[in-house]
Amino acid sequence: MAPTRAEQRAATRRALLDEARRRFAADGYHDVVFAEVAHAVRVTKGAAYHHFASKTGLFRAVVAEVQAELGERVAAAAQRHDDPWEQLRAGCRAFLSAAADPTVRRIVLLDAPTVLGWHEWRAMDEAASARHLAEALETLMAAGTIPDQPVAPLTRLLSGAMNEAALWLAQSTDPQALAQTERALDHLLTGLRARPAEELIAPREW
Repeated sequence: MAPTRAEQRAATRRALLDEARRRFAADGYHDVVFAEVAHAVRVTKGAAYHHFASKTGLFRAVVAEVQAELGERVAAAAQRHDDPWEQLRAGCRAFLSAAADPTVRRIVLLDAPTVLGWHEWRAMDEAASARHLAEALETLMAAGTIPDQPVAPLTRLLSGAMNEAALWLAQSTDPQALAQTERALDHLLTGLRARPAEELIAPREW
């Protein structure tokens, strides 16, 4: 049976995304030519513009797809553990280790903030990954592992710290950078945990 027009459009869009993703990851946004992407998948430039109004629009769609996959990777890493605290640690580590992935590194961490702008980049990151972090924090607060506190600002504080670390890792040439960042992350997360009453130090009297 011949494919329907809707199926043909979907196949063309998929082909454009795949080719663009390969080129953006290998060459960077500024060295990719929209017409060459269209030519590579054997469609006219006009047909490509029908799906994506500009190279920036094509790039935005690729970034959204890669970020969604990153969010799924973070969630999958967390779900390998039964303990909610270990789920949080594993998810955070998976997010940081993604900085070593050439596709994530080039498209999401290096090019996307400058091409799309910081605010749009953050909004896309929040939709893809930050919601998993918020859910993990809510679970830990409900269990008493983390003291009850406003989730939204805490999520943004941690997300901002990890985004900055991931951006730094994406540009670092130090082979120990990831291991050092993971150790720093563990110290940061441990500071969030509720402490037993007997460990608390009474206020000092002056």
